[in-house]
Amino acid sequence: MSKAAYAELEAKWAEIKDLENAASILGWDQEVMMPGGGAPARAHTLATLSGVIHDRTTNPVLVKLVQRLHRARKSLSPRQRRGLELAHSKVMKATRIPSELARKLSMQESRGLETWRKARQQRSFKLFADELSKMVDLKREQARLTGRGGPAYDALLDDFEPGMTMAVLDPLLDALKGVTVPLVQQVIDSKVKVDLKPFVGRFDVEAQRGFARTVAVAMGIDLGRGRMDLSTHPFCGGIGPDDVRMTSRYDARDQRGGLFGVIHESGHGLYEQGLTAARGRLPLGGAISMAVHESQSRLWENNVARSRSFWKHWAPKFKQAHPQLKGVTVEQIWRAANAIRPSFIRVEADELTYNLHIILRYELERDLVEGRLEVKDLPAAWNDTMASMLGVRPKHDADGVLQDIHWAMGLFGYFPTYSLGNLYAAQFMESARKALRGLEKRFEKGDFATLRGWLAENIHRHDRIYTAEQLVKRVTGKPLGVEAFARHIRSKVNEIYA
Repeated sequence: MSKAAYAELEAKWAEIKDLENAASILGWDQEVMMPGGGAPARAHTLATLSGVIHDRTTNPVLVKLVQRLHRARKSLSPRQRRGLELAHSKVMKATRIPSELARKLSMQESRGLETWRKARQQRSFKLFADELSKMVDLKREQARLTGRGGPAYDALLDDFEPGMTMAVLDPLLDALKGVTVPLVQQVIDSKVKVDLKPFVGRFDVEAQRGFARTVAVAMGIDLGRGRMDLSTHPFCGGIGPDDVRMTSRYDARDQRGGLFGVIHESGHGLYEQGLTAARGRLPLGGAISMAVHESQSRLWENNVARSRSFWKHWAPKFKQAHPQLKGVTVEQIWRAANAIRPSFIRVEADELTYNLHIILRYELERDLVEGRLEVKDLPAAWNDTMASMLGVRPKHDADGVLQDIHWAMGLFGYFPTYSLGNLYAAQFMESARKALRGLEKRFEKGDFATLRGWLAENIHRHDRIYTAEQLVKRVTGKPLGVEAFARHIRSKVNEIYA
């Protein structure tokens, strides 16, 4: 009975996954290809599709099937039990959300996105405030319905980092802040001014795109199973290993955002392309968590692409793409790539201060969800917190509270996964260096396949067989902590800002 029942679960799950994939591609199109006039129709289409997905996920036949399998789970294989665990969690959570709320959330996401874009262009939070207030109310209701008696924010955090709670997260972020703040002060006190000439000036955008694409392919991105486009906010999406959609944006005056953004999204893309295609439509298919996903992008962006060995290989091609850099040395490029300077924009922040950007957003969205902060007070709270944490105060809302797309999309609980990803990345990279002797020399020779293979073997191919907690212990022998990241970032700061 259990074997046949589990096969039935997989068949129903595959259909739900197909519908989710359709929504994903429509969302990608909305960000990349859709004309602005298509927004109202797209909002209705996505809301309808969201309702269909919700109805399928909460269908009484599926609910009873999952419950029956759950009672008989001891008769399943270990992998089937893990797949059932994932399906049971998703189905039971979905049953606590009424169809009408699911539809409203989807509709509000589409409306919020379009309003956010206009507000960002006009640098005016007031244009977005009403739509954000509606989204916050909806997310509070979602948290109330899906929570299990703890803080409301925990219910939303669990959507992106299963099993994570504020009780676990807060000590990690407090420790991370404890590492970061003194190092930022060390940088300020050092009075060292890193020359940004290799990246800041005037650079042809098409030359930037061409070089970034070359790097992405060398990392291992298969453009026969993926594509690279432009969007207002860089992201990686798609529907699995054989259809990965990456986007970026470029600035003719500063190419760090474009280049490192492509490397970052390509790290996500490599994870997606390294997943097991045969499991893509099954409960076990897909990435373990958003933090583990983020670890792959941050590992390539910071631990690889900001290393000396990386630039020893790429400097000649980089200068060929931008002839005005003819006399620039590898050391100058490396220092510029690792320059630390508090700034406004998260996606363009340096490796050290980035985590302060995340902690700022986490504290604000947590307080919004928990009712300790109202939407109307958000810009002032943002600006004050940024001034106290980073020493900079935004001059307008586009550099402040409107710079990220996440809240417009209702992605409350997502931001902390970025800093958790940094911690995972440092810990994974330490293990990779121990396992792959001479890794830096390989980078100097342009060999990135060795690292990619190690990541695919140890992380990507397992899909969701393990939890994030199990995976980090399996790969590194330790639970997640701040120590590896602290060693990594202190080494850079001490070398450049002694």
